[in-house]
Amino acid sequence: MSELLSATVLAAFLTAIIVQTMPLILAAVGETIGEQSGVLNLGIEGVMLVGAYSGYVTALVTGSPWLGMLGGIAGGVVANLLMLVLNIWLGLNQIVIGLAITLMGEGITAVLYLQNYGKSPQSVPGDAWVIPGLSDLPVVGPSLFRQSGIFWVLLLTLVVVAFLLARTNWGLSIRAAGQKPSSLDAAGGNVVRTRSSAVLLNGAFVGAGGAFLSVLTTGTFTPFMTGGLGFIAIVITMLSRGRVAWIVVTSLLYGIAVAIKNPLQLIGVTVPADVFQMLPFIVVMLTLIIFARSSMVPPALGAPYTRGAR
Repeated sequence: MSELLSATVLAAFLTAIIVQTMPLILAAVGETIGEQSGVLNLGIEGVMLVGAYSGYVTALVTGSPWLGMLGGIAGGVVANLLMLVLNIWLGLNQIVIGLAITLMGEGITAVLYLQNYGKSPQSVPGDAWVIPGLSDLPVVGPSLFRQSGIFWVLLLTLVVVAFLLARTNWGLSIRAAGQKPSSLDAAGGNVVRTRSSAVLLNGAFVGAGGAFLSVLTTGTFTPFMTGGLGFIAIVITMLSRGRVAWIVVTSLLYGIAVAIKNPLQLIGVTVPADVFQMLPFIVVMLTLIIFARSSMVPPALGAPYTRGAR
């Protein structure tokens, strides 16, 4: 009986790690695409909230988590249009625009939610793929092979993006736009077009991260539900040096710090709730302190590009 209970607790722990980590991975991958092209988006906290709210509403209206994820992606792209127009096209300051996007995303989603759903909160429908045989494996089966099909599609997407960034001409153009945009321009590339596509992809992935959080992780939306997740994604991005594999590893540390609460309580460890809320941020800060020297950002990060300017 105790062995069965231990297996159940461990399976629940692994499940919690997965659902807590995936939104952060998606947001950090989106930020990585943007930063590698030279665009620092401090607004991804707001973009995540827009994606979370639009995904939540779409899933409620359609009854489909899949369409909810598409709604979150669309919301993230729309939220990033402000960065696209004001920074990429008009050359205004990225930091100011990013902070404005965060404030707007937080305020707009909070007002819309309280106006439309504050008096009658609702949960979105669940979605799970049970993979025959593998789902019956002890511990790993219930936690990994009974996830939503959305999880597997996103996992495959991350593998594809990692390959494209590292091994294709598109990835080379993205990195050139952030390393030395004048060289990309001289080689016949279009810096504005490259950065524009990166910003839109940034919005898509960050919006997907927000939608995953509301549609699959919690099943609902609450104002300011990201709780600083977007800013943590920025830190992880800078530490990962453009490598998706490092994003996954670092994000797992955050997921473990968030999910450790229930197992510790079940084995009788009494820790104040405030400590559990602080723990993920403590882990991120320690990671930043330890690996800060090895972090690297593109030289042209944050600098608008004007063709012909020196």
